[in-house]
Amino acid sequence: MSNSPWSHARSASVADDIDFEIKGQELQFLEIELDPGESAVAEAGAMVWKDAAVSMSTVFGDGRGNEGGFMGKLLGAGQRLLTGESLFTTVFTHGGQGKARVAFSAPVPGAILPIKLDQVGGELICQKDSFLAAARGVQIGIHFQRKIMTGLFGGEGFIMQRLTGDGWVFVQMGGTIVERELKAGEELHVDTGCLAAMTPGVDFDLIGAGGVKSMLFGGEGLFFARLRGPGKVWIQSLPFARLAGRMLAAAGSTGGQNRGEGSVLGAFGNLLDGN
Repeated sequence: MSNSPWSHARSASVADDIDFEIKGQELQFLEIELDPGESAVAEAGAMVWKDAAVSMSTVFGDGRGNEGGFMGKLLGAGQRLLTGESLFTTVFTHGGQGKARVAFSAPVPGAILPIKLDQVGGELICQKDSFLAAARGVQIGIHFQRKIMTGLFGGEGFIMQRLTGDGWVFVQMGGTIVERELKAGEELHVDTGCLAAMTPGVDFDLIGAGGVKSMLFGGEGLFFARLRGPGKVWIQSLPFARLAGRMLAAAGSTGGQNRGEGSVLGAFGNLLDGN
């Protein structure tokens, strides 16, 4: 990497080359620099500002342009609905001369994590609301957990996003981010809502949070995510569901009484949202 604050992506096959810079601390935004003809794709509504030379178009799917006609685009849009995202993404293309920039922001306090897909095996599995932006050519799909118990009780970990390709993707994560490299057979137990992303080689399953007393009164939900290597995992300290829950509790949504996360109701209420 040069002395410039911009990080440069040299992609040999699918994705466009892009330069980028991530600015800020707790409330970050992403600034992408495009050469003429280059494009970036972003979640609808994520743009902060753009240079006039950058045009924008709203499309079904992920903006690759080769989804196999109308039905392919419709399938891609339907997959996005299942992950809680908009039917549309926005493609930003530099149609002028020289350099042009466009910026995107994360909707919640936390961090924007840049990941080069060809450095993690060409695929990343992340929480369903994590995608922020990417170089044009990255495919945005869906990942289902196949195990029955995980599907029934996995909460946020059941339906996830799958990002594939060889270029840069930018995912938004809540709070502070920790990256762990798991060796073959090594296990890590994580709150299901705090699992932000993982490489496909990581085995995802659920285990009980302990005995009956711990499960009902411990405030950590009924299950943990059991992650088994080999592979990388990214953990977020403040998932959006947890932040929203705390805000509702502080606003007096429980009739002016804060029952706390240690109550029986709190444990069952957090069952499906992974908290």
